[in-house]
Amino acid sequence: MEKLAIVILNWNGANMLRKYLPTVLNYSRDEATIYVADNASTDDSLNLLRTSFPACKLIELERNWGFADGYNKALQQIDAEYYLLLNSDIEVTHHWLTPLIEFMDVHQEVAACQPKLLSIYNKDMFEYAGACGGYLDRYGYPFCRGRLFDTIEEDNGQYDNAAEILWATGAALMIRSKDYWDAGGLDGRFFAHNEEIDLCWRLHIRGRKIYCLPESYVYHVGGGTLPKSNPMKTFLNFRNNLTMLYKCLPDEELKHVMRWRWFLDYLAAWQTLILNGHWGDFKAIYKARRAFVHWRKDFADDRRKIQQSRTASDIPQQASFSLLWQYYAKGRKYFSNLPKFK
Repeated sequence: MEKLAIVILNWNGANMLRKYLPTVLNYSRDEATIYVADNASTDDSLNLLRTSFPACKLIELERNWGFADGYNKALQQIDAEYYLLLNSDIEVTHHWLTPLIEFMDVHQEVAACQPKLLSIYNKDMFEYAGACGGYLDRYGYPFCRGRLFDTIEEDNGQYDNAAEILWATGAALMIRSKDYWDAGGLDGRFFAHNEEIDLCWRLHIRGRKIYCLPESYVYHVGGGTLPKSNPMKTFLNFRNNLTMLYKCLPDEELKHVMRWRWFLDYLAAWQTLILNGHWGDFKAIYKARRAFVHWRKDFADDRRKIQQSRTASDIPQQASFSLLWQYYAKGRKYFSNLPKFK
């Protein structure tokens, strides 16, 4: 069994691999085996990997399984104590792995962790996709130390303490292989978006812990798969977020939260149309709501199993407040301004 396997999932990302894979090799290969799992790319990714990066182990998947199931299919072929799921658009730094490995070795109660995520375009700013560790508000809206909605903070060391979080970014997620499979892995039906939050929430329900370790830091391009305003991204985010809530919320909260989300989602749809003129996103939210209703029954057994695995109903890293209210009504734009959690 290998100690640590870094696994980069690639789909038509030759340009990203060419630019950022050298940093992964330079700063990681002494401590990890590096794999690239290819989701049936049609660009020159495979030729590039074979000719320019022979030190990487290549896993060829027969079709594009998406982010979630692509990782599941790849990780089934790897025997390692730890997996590190790494986006192809990540620039890593010197000794970035050491704090992650040392922390996980010592803290057996921790299932997963992430480094601090900074922007490749402005290295003094946090990056949207994970910043310094993720949380959820009462209604399932994700936020981070360093990022609330579209407000991204400058990194001035204000979150440089190791912290227990609710979810670790899928852009650079280190996880024990045993915990990954015990919790069922990423939900392949999600295809992409919210799948790492869903997995981390399931780990918390099972009594496991997730951490952000800012002593380790990397730089992320972000938006490499779908641009932020893409209606497909909007559809996946809303559909998958609702599905995650259905799977993971305890019985006593489910109906209340879902009623509020019905109102808030349709409010968001009309806001994006009237205020921003985004007809595609408007339709995507409506389609996501319908898609969730149609496939919710397919997750009834998942919900039953997840609730049966619950060790405690209270997860401190899920906030009891509404982030929408705090952000828009109270004007609290930074993580440090938010009320204390439960």
